[in-house]
Amino acid sequence: MGGLFDKIFKHDRETEKALTKYTVFTELNGYKPVFRSWGGEIYESELVRAAIDAIARHASKLQPTFYGSARPSLMAKMKHAPNEWQTWSQFFYRAATILSVKNTVVIVPVYDADLTVTGYYPVLPDKCEIVEYKDEAWIRYDFGNGKRAADKLSLCAVLTRFQFKHDFFGDSNYPLNETMKLLDINRQGIEAAVENSASYSFMAQADNFTDPDDLELERQRFSQKNLSKEADSGGLLLFPNTYRNIQQIKYTPYTVDADQMNLIQKNVSMYFGVNEDVMTNKANGDALDAFFNGCIEPFAIQISEAMTRAMFTLRERANGARFEANSNRLQYMATTAKITMAQQLLDRGVMSINEARELFNYTTVDGGDARTIRGEYKNADELNGGNEDADQE
Repeated sequence: MGGLFDKIFKHDRETEKALTKYTVFTELNGYKPVFRSWGGEIYESELVRAAIDAIARHASKLQPTFYGSARPSLMAKMKHAPNEWQTWSQFFYRAATILSVKNTVVIVPVYDADLTVTGYYPVLPDKCEIVEYKDEAWIRYDFGNGKRAADKLSLCAVLTRFQFKHDFFGDSNYPLNETMKLLDINRQGIEAAVENSASYSFMAQADNFTDPDDLELERQRFSQKNLSKEADSGGLLLFPNTYRNIQQIKYTPYTVDADQMNLIQKNVSMYFGVNEDVMTNKANGDALDAFFNGCIEPFAIQISEAMTRAMFTLRERANGARFEANSNRLQYMATTAKITMAQQLLDRGVMSINEARELFNYTTVDGGDARTIRGEYKNADELNGGNEDADQE
């Protein structure tokens, strides 16, 4: 029984030829379109990981919606899950995480034994490159386990961030290097402070030693007797009169001060478009809506367009077939704003009972899709007509 790689990538003869008998595909700027996995170390920082996790958590709330009548079998399979290993929540979370860490994520089709597409899966190869075979662009992957795969570019969804140098892939996270160095320096300084706080050192000037070897033996004897783990000094150090100018060595490791740490946090927040309130689940109302507009909605639009292009042909798209990743933006409103909206819209027929319940994450009720209007409201045209009739009388 094969692993996940063999389950996702089922190659036919044409694919095998595309892996070996291809020509170099060049971009408009003359570069060969190659994406290499770089910057994974940024995910090892707790601050960066918190920012990326906040984006991925909110992206995982997106709901898939399919439109049109094309590919009914595939739509039926993907209605509840994108593939046999993930839920839609996991799919969106992983895609958003890879995109934030690598600035490029490739979503590939999953095939059955008959090479029929049964779903889609976001992959994380070490290297991607665009090659050409039979006048068609293919995307070729190299993975860390030494395996290689390929798919037609038209069948894959490619999402990018910071796309400037390349026509197909996003740029690296190199601009974040300086911030990551400061974070690492701060971490090392804290570690050194903790280690040195559990130990103490002294320096002193020893008299009556003319032979360097005798001086070294005395230093070792004193350290072993007083400073080693086996020492039985009871925490009291006694210096004979052969020592003078006795001083304790105090370590002052470098740590980032509060202003510098705030600057680092601001840099990370600006880079990923997520602030501390969102990372710590304190944001609500307008702040959360702004985060949705600036971060989640662009991701939803990009993945919707890329998946639609990968899943459906041009003719199918022209006939209305499309995929959308939707999110109920009203869920980001504050509770007081939701109450006001329900009060103002429910009795005017703009919102149904179930739509109002959805604002508060309540389940639907039977008959709740009906819309009601308060009795004192009348059609304005009817009122105008009635006045005209009255004038004529």
